[in-house]
Amino acid sequence: MSDVDPKVSRRKFNGLAGLVSAGAFGATLSPWAAKSMDAKAVSLTAEELSVDEMDAYHEAGVKAFPAETEGRGNQDMEFTMDGDVKVFEISCDIIDWEFDVDKRVEGWAYNGVIPGPAIRVTEGDKCRFLVTNNLPQSTAIHWHGLIVPNDMDGVPYVTQPPIKPGETFTYEFQIREGNAGSHMYHSHHNAAKQVTQGLLGAFIVEPKEPKPERDHDVEWICVLNDGPIGGYSINGKSFPSTDPVVAKVGQKLLVRYMNEGLMIHPMHLHGMPQLVIAQDGWDLPAPYLCDTVNVAPGQRFDVLVDCQEPGLWAFHCHILSHAESDHGMFGMVTVLIIEE
Repeated sequence: MSDVDPKVSRRKFNGLAGLVSAGAFGATLSPWAAKSMDAKAVSLTAEELSVDEMDAYHEAGVKAFPAETEGRGNQDMEFTMDGDVKVFEISCDIIDWEFDVDKRVEGWAYNGVIPGPAIRVTEGDKCRFLVTNNLPQSTAIHWHGLIVPNDMDGVPYVTQPPIKPGETFTYEFQIREGNAGSHMYHSHHNAAKQVTQGLLGAFIVEPKEPKPERDHDVEWICVLNDGPIGGYSINGKSFPSTDPVVAKVGQKLLVRYMNEGLMIHPMHLHGMPQLVIAQDGWDLPAPYLCDTVNVAPGQRFDVLVDCQEPGLWAFHCHILSHAESDHGMFGMVTVLIIEE
């Protein structure tokens, strides 16, 4: 399971940020919900807003973080054992998904959440996946980055028939030695709709033997997506409803970036470098430091962050239109909180 605890209270966050006093629109207001704002004002452009109005919108969005919403993906998927085989059950369903406060869309989800539950196994494990399609369209699951038998690759009319509505399809394969790393699972049928609508998830393969160079205290799975789920989202949520990433001074943070969207997303962490140690599930022979990791669609990167400087550190996509507007931050933004 991802070690990040999302339950950081807004009061605690605002206290750390020195924002305990209410702003022009109040300390709990999300500008996107805009419950107490004039509807016309919300639509005003930068040229039409006064300096104080624009600042108030930006302040209100930060003070709303972390906003509480229903639903949370990336929790480890449960399984049962059939002899020496791990058996996972996956249902494909249409759900009502809240990506920001009072903002909902029709989501297509694995096991009722976006992203789907994280599948976490170990090299050598024998796995079986029972996939039931409750959607109005056919579907299939591709195991992105995994080395599998051809008939298990999950591409309709290439390696298997599509899983039609109401049907269940069984995938079964053994996790190959040497295939440890950060991978993904997602639809490979009408994928531009089905994946961006939410049929996506993390597939983590742990190595049989621990690797000291990958030692960490906190893990954060960061699934990036663009499309119907909030436009630009991190783990199915849009700022200020994204989860904060929380660590303590002296801890090492492992971030697993996964881009399930249609666009490149350069992920930038303020205040400290990211040590890139793996790409697409393969350990790099020469890890390198950077402050922005450019994650293209389908790519995965593993990075380590030494959390040394306490405080609140912005963490966001650096295509700025994916993260900020006239009315404040939104979309692919979160905060790394490093506590004393």
